[in-house]
Amino acid sequence: MTSSAERPLLFLDIDGPLIPFGASSGQAQTTADDDSVSGGQGNPLLARLDPEVGARLTALGCHLVWATTWMEEANEVVSPRIGLPRLPVVEWPADCADGAPRGVHWKTRHLIEWANGRPFIWVDDEISAVDRLWADASHRGPSLLHRVDPAKGLVNADFATLADWLRSSTS
Repeated sequence: MTSSAERPLLFLDIDGPLIPFGASSGQAQTTADDDSVSGGQGNPLLARLDPEVGARLTALGCHLVWATTWMEEANEVVSPRIGLPRLPVVEWPADCADGAPRGVHWKTRHLIEWANGRPFIWVDDEISAVDRLWADASHRGPSLLHRVDPAKGLVNADFATLADWLRSSTS
């Protein structure tokens, strides 16, 4: 990996991976659908962000991209809390879910198009085996669709999986 353009992309969701929904620190458990708890500065779940996670993500050496319905608010609210700079944001088309085969997440097809053959990792809490099959059949480059347990968020084991994939797919 010699240049920014050659580094794998890492598409990053917020709700679930970065803001876990499980009970922690005596907080009541909260459940939510994909990205439904976004909402900026007044969001009580922002306290669940790990301020160290930005450095850990940066250390992976990927080109980080927000892939969340938080959209630009991810840069305004989340990035500063976890030590990340402004990141590119995937803009979701209005018809994002149209034409997707049954069982394929509404983000999957668009992320594959956005990657345009470039190696990528997608970190989300709603990835399924169907999404992985779709990516294998539709994406000409290496990809890792990594599902994070939304009750825990990104943990050491997730970072180990991401690092292992990067070592094996970019060598």
